[in-house]
Amino acid sequence: MLLDAGEARQGFAWFNKAAAQGHLMGLNMVGRCYDLGWGTAIDKARAAECFRVAAEHGLDWGMYNYATALTLGEGVAEDKPAALAWFEKAAGQGNAKAINYVGSFHEDGWVVERDMAKAAGFYAEAARGGDFRGMFNHARMLLDAGQVDEARRWIAEARKTATPAFTAKMRGWILGSPWPDLAEALAC
Repeated sequence: MLLDAGEARQGFAWFNKAAAQGHLMGLNMVGRCYDLGWGTAIDKARAAECFRVAAEHGLDWGMYNYATALTLGEGVAEDKPAALAWFEKAAGQGNAKAINYVGSFHEDGWVVERDMAKAAGFYAEAARGGDFRGMFNHARMLLDAGQVDEARRWIAEARKTATPAFTAKMRGWILGSPWPDLAEALAC
């Protein structure tokens, strides 16, 4: 459901009230509003600061969002070593999106030695934790291991919660892969 501008501003105001009362998820959501322009102007630096404070107070979503900002250099200087440390802290609290991102660091060889077996393990854990990106990354690793039927199951599972943009990205990857028939797993 999309919010109109007035509803978005009202949501932003409520998140600010919660943050002012010390609610860490409220502060994290203020950051998301600044990050994405929900009810306020986009301000990546303010978003990163909200995420940092929430992260330093132990909120896994703050850790994840701050690590993402550090990885991309959005609102803060890019710092992949610090990003990985924050992703690992959030992953240690069971945050499936952070677990997936740790897998990406191992797959891409950012900060750590490239290790596809570790990446595959993190992706499998993220998939089991419910992250749609983790499900798709797990499916990619399964395909590389020749486990097409299991990969198909994870692709179909990812489609259930993936954003439309990510579903399109999955479809594009699948159609360009040796397994284009797997695109049927994305059908509603």
